[in-house]
Amino acid sequence: MEIKFEVEFLPEAIEFLETVDTKARDKIYYNIKKSQSINDNELLKKLNEFIWEFRTLYNGKAYRLFAFWDKTDTNNTLVITTHGILKKTQKTPIREIQKAENIRGEYLEYKLKNKSYGQK
Repeated sequence: MEIKFEVEFLPEAIEFLETVDTKARDKIYYNIKKSQSINDNELLKKLNEFIWEFRTLYNGKAYRLFAFWDKTDTNNTLVITTHGILKKTQKTPIREIQKAENIRGEYLEYKLKNKSYGQK
């Protein structure tokens, strides 16, 4: 199967995954890998204009990793995971979406500054 995008984990996403039970973590990684080659709203769902969530249901628990697309490199499409939560309600908490939006802004600002650094 063709991989449509690469996934990069920011530190807070890695920290979240380290707190998750091993079997749940394996299922999360499996679902992320699967979502790289097939379109499935149950695995990767758009929450708003910029923020998406990787979705995993394991042992009756809903795990969510928030993410955004980085298409600034025309050769490589990246999906950047910002952080994760164990979802406790039907509705995704707005503060978690806002947190992902803030991290996205910081990421893009940092990338822009460092790309232009040293250019003449």
